Amino acid sequence: MLRSPNHSESRSQPVIVANPDYDKPGLNQTSPTRSTDNRGLIDPLEQTFAPLPASAKEAEAIAPMLPGVKLLTGSMATENALKQLQSPNILHIATHGFFHTDVEPPYVDTSTILPDTRSAQPNVRPLENPLLRSGLALAGANLNESSNQDGILTALEAAGLNLLGTKLLVLSACETGLGDVKNGEGVYGLRRALAIAGAESQLISLWAVNDYGTNKLMVSYYQRLIANTARSEALRQTQLEMLSHPTYQHPYFWAAFVPSGDWTPLNNR
Repeated sequence: MLRSPNHSESRSQPVIVANPDYDKPGLNQTSPTRSTDNRGLIDPLEQTFAPLPASAKEAEAIAPMLPGVKLLTGSMATENALKQLQSPNILHIATHGFFHTDVEPPYVDTSTILPDTRSAQPNVRPLENPLLRSGLALAGANLNESSNQDGILTALEAAGLNLLGTKLLVLSACETGLGDVKNGEGVYGLRRALAIAGAESQLISLWAVNDYGTNKLMVSYYQRLIANTARSEALRQTQLEMLSHPTYQHPYFWAAFVPSGDWTPLNNR
């Protein structure tokens, strides 16, 4: 079951997680230990996550709009750092996201990252639990560590985050709104997991999004948010702006992002 709508006020600073260094272990990683809910079960995400340079620029542009923001980038953008957060008012994560259906063949011959996108096409074996088939890549994800701090935050792990009081969680990544549909139970994936964790509202994506187009969309979205435009209206206005942009007018660049949860202004209460 999802938690009841959360209307508690967070007193924690906003947090931005962006441009993780996928090739280096995080500076605040714990000692490797075996985990029953992590990479070992995914077997594993044997793939190479490419850098997302526009996500770093995205973080740099958004950070000044959020007073007191905590910025986690590079080797500091770790799985462990996310797990230790205590109800940030706003949580923005810009990285690679993934979702695998349960109808994939047992093995995939190649593993690729789609060019200039925040999406992964990994080499995996099907898993029954859809919360183990979706997640986010963080620092050290390319090292293929068999530990509970392996750089891959699965949706199952995300459900255990402390996001009670978090007004807005933005997943500036690919396919973060996807999941398996269970009759009578809804969609199982990152969106459900983060709602269970307590996030009041989310901005999620439905397909592989372009790195640079997403950067532009997010900066424009936050400009409207800090002007106290309602969360849903801020997205609508931003998408209309993208529609008139000569480079990013195609729906591919902006229509993937959809709201979930409470979409009144952030300072409504």
